[in-house]
Amino acid sequence: MRQTKRDELVRKALDIFYRNGFHATGMDMLVAETGISKTSMYKHFRTKEDLILAVLRLRDENFRNWLYRRVDELADTPRGQLLALFDALGEWFGKREFRGCMFIKASAEFQDRDHPIHVQAAEHKRLLLDHFTRLAEKAGAKDATALACQLLLLKEGAIVTAVLSQNCDPARDAGLAARVLIDQMLAV
Repeated sequence: MRQTKRDELVRKALDIFYRNGFHATGMDMLVAETGISKTSMYKHFRTKEDLILAVLRLRDENFRNWLYRRVDELADTPRGQLLALFDALGEWFGKREFRGCMFIKASAEFQDRDHPIHVQAAEHKRLLLDHFTRLAEKAGAKDATALACQLLLLKEGAIVTAVLSQNCDPARDAGLAARVLIDQMLAV
């Protein structure tokens, strides 16, 4: 499928926003780094916020597709896949371009819970919760929603710790804590 100018802009803007943040990235920076004129940008997006929403949708799709595929590759049982979440995170944290979670950043920069960008960031987290709740159900968890909430809390904490700390292995540490929770919730 041929990439449109709009698709190219969103893809390039994703990298720029991820690296620099949303408020710190102005339209002039986007023009300079994407090579796409302001006129062309405004032809596709009425506002910078519209572009940010498109970027978040692309990041959501890319990240969830990668995460779900990688978890499936790492383990072939629902229980194993719940644990593999943390192995996949460890791989992500080890990438040179890792700069944390774009959705955590978006919610921090757009804190009004009714703001469309905050809503889009929260939707990403909801979709992850739904997916891991289904996995917990398949694994036979006594309370699948509670287990998924706890695992995603560990995931989010591991992401923030991976950005801020050089003194621990957040994916491994969160995975060890997850194993205790999973064992407890799957015990008959």
